Amino acid sequence: MPVLTRPDGEIHYETHGEGFPVLLFAPGGLRSRMEMWSSPEGGPARPWVDWTRALPAAGFTAVAMDQRNAGASRTGIETDHGWHTYAADHMALMDHLGFRKFHVLGGCIGGSFCLKAVQTAPDQVVAAVLQNPIGLHPEHPEYFLESHAEWSREQRDARPELSEEALAGFGRNMWDADFAFCVDRAFARNCPVPTFLLPGTDIPHPAATSTELAALLPGVEVLTDWRGPAHLAQQEARVVAFLKRHTPPA
Repeated sequence: MPVLTRPDGEIHYETHGEGFPVLLFAPGGLRSRMEMWSSPEGGPARPWVDWTRALPAAGFTAVAMDQRNAGASRTGIETDHGWHTYAADHMALMDHLGFRKFHVLGGCIGGSFCLKAVQTAPDQVVAAVLQNPIGLHPEHPEYFLESHAEWSREQRDARPELSEEALAGFGRNMWDADFAFCVDRAFARNCPVPTFLLPGTDIPHPAATSTELAALLPGVEVLTDWRGPAHLAQQEARVVAFLKRHTPPA
């Protein structure tokens, strides 16, 4: 598996296909890793398209990755790390691959990675697909703080040298906000790139956040019924058509 060397560790990634690049951010929260796109062998089918296969078949280069400290990727964790740290990894990977301009597509936490990528590099990100985006649930505001505490215990068990202070500071930087955590509503209202939304409906992916995104993002396209086998073909067709429509001429 190819590796991107970062100042504080390594990021594992894969590329599939040829064509205009789409940087993929897999579901899984802080455990976001490439394997989450495909259905587990012998397990239940994913309710989403495996974009590592569908996009190459449609003429795109799919760039998949294990996020820092997920899957095979290992990096440091510092008190001042946060959404900007992930965005720096993402831009470094696309620079490493020689892709000046690209689309982004993210599931779960990947929706926030997409928005942060647009905010970080609006001259490089051409269009964004937000699949099941996370956000602060109005009735369960503790969800991500508790999830972060569980994730931090896993990290400390595997790497006792990690600082509890650093893990806590990182958590505050990630989750001490509302809406989509990584950007505010003003940014969403003025988002400079075209967007496509596959709304969320549960606690980590609140309907309230997706409803706000649908109202705020300029000209956003929304596919409400997208989950599960009955909707996979339409999900794939609509997202691919959106990305093709916004791909710059060769």
